Amino acid sequence: MELPQEAPEIFEPPPEVVTTPCDPWPRPYYLEEGLRKVNPYHYTYNTYCKQRWRGREILDIFATEFRDRPLDYYKDAIECGNVVVNGKKVPSVQHKVVNGDIISHTLHRHEPPVTAQSIGIVHEDNDMIVINKPAGVPVHPAGRYNYNSIVEIMRAERGYDWNPLPCNRLDRLTSGVMFIGKHARAAAKLTDQIMGRTVKKEYIARVIGEFPEGDVVCDQPVMQISPKLGLNRARASGKDAKTIFKRLAYYPPIKHINGKHAEPKDLRTNREKERDSHMSWKSKEGYSIVRCLPLTGRTHQLRVHLQFLGHPISNDPIYCNQRVFGPSLAAGDALSDDDLEIISKLSKMGKSEVAEAMAYHDEMIEEYNKRKAEKMTGEKCGICYTPLYSDPGPHELGIYLHAKRYACQYGKWGYETALPEWALPPPGADGPTETTSETDPMALVDELGTLDLDKDRYDGNGANEQPKQPGPLLVMPG
Repeated sequence: MELPQEAPEIFEPPPEVVTTPCDPWPRPYYLEEGLRKVNPYHYTYNTYCKQRWRGREILDIFATEFRDRPLDYYKDAIECGNVVVNGKKVPSVQHKVVNGDIISHTLHRHEPPVTAQSIGIVHEDNDMIVINKPAGVPVHPAGRYNYNSIVEIMRAERGYDWNPLPCNRLDRLTSGVMFIGKHARAAAKLTDQIMGRTVKKEYIARVIGEFPEGDVVCDQPVMQISPKLGLNRARASGKDAKTIFKRLAYYPPIKHINGKHAEPKDLRTNREKERDSHMSWKSKEGYSIVRCLPLTGRTHQLRVHLQFLGHPISNDPIYCNQRVFGPSLAAGDALSDDDLEIISKLSKMGKSEVAEAMAYHDEMIEEYNKRKAEKMTGEKCGICYTPLYSDPGPHELGIYLHAKRYACQYGKWGYETALPEWALPPPGADGPTETTSETDPMALVDELGTLDLDKDRYDGNGANEQPKQPGPLLVMPG
């Protein structure tokens, strides 16, 4: 007896989606006034319907999930067919998306400028390129940045088919040593070493005030408060984090008088003195260059720990922002419950407001930086009518944080850069132009051995547990 055969299951073919109408080669770069700029171009984003979008109206999704442009823009884009579902124009802005839909959005893309500084090559062989990443350039295309990223700039320099494989991550605002694999095997090998904590990393930071001498250990846990804003804070319920700091140099404020150097006179009015008396950071004159050795790799770990110690990076738009964190700049604060208030303040601040709020200590550039902030010009693009921004100021291209050295803990390899310009002695002042063994925080790690994250815990209330290992240790009080 012959069994009836089941009819073969017929699967609906995947929908045709809009492909990127513009992938220009060579990339549309041009250099102007020290900036690398990208001519605006059309670009299509394709994304599958997320679970939380199912059954929702298309305009509602864009209005709540993609807030880069105003509601009227998204309404017009849907109605004119710049936003399509499964490659087809939808009948109205009330169209509801379902599981499996592909949403495509074609727009006229305006990328922010980045520095025109070239990507320095520290070392190159058949497997790996070690670069000196310029500050202000993101590693991967993300958000408003696409061609103005390390990956795409290097691809433009080496050929369209060349595929750079970053092995370590640096924030957009941070400069310094990065590893770019030339093939997957080399990239995976180094990435495993970094993830396995067998690679020592040293950073250089420039912070407000006179940082203490000696070895300073901070092991405050770090918690992510707002992924969207990139905000993290020192919190007892956060992830374990530990950093060793050691001061390289301190530079008090110096002014030029008749070609000579003299301590500045206090020219403030009584009202200004009264105002400043409530701002603890105002009493921290000058700035310090600090060597930083992170023993863990939490997001913004160095920036958060320096803020907690009362010496934030002096041009950090988040953690040295007095309007957001108040006059104390959250020094020693690991217990407050004001996270929602901090998020609200930071999210409401425009770029020019951030510049005005930062606790600058470089008197010669303070007012210039406040004026030279990226802000809306009042003009609109003649093609897509999106508001246009002015060029960013120098202070917005990066912060005073530099990844200076990466080294295998077994001594098999190590790469480092020179000190960045902002870490060198100011004109007329004496100070180190390179790091020395006397100020090496890695020496403390070698002396103490492997540091246990459960030991030497500073509780944030002024009580310090003594280390069980021998060796110098200074933990800053709250």
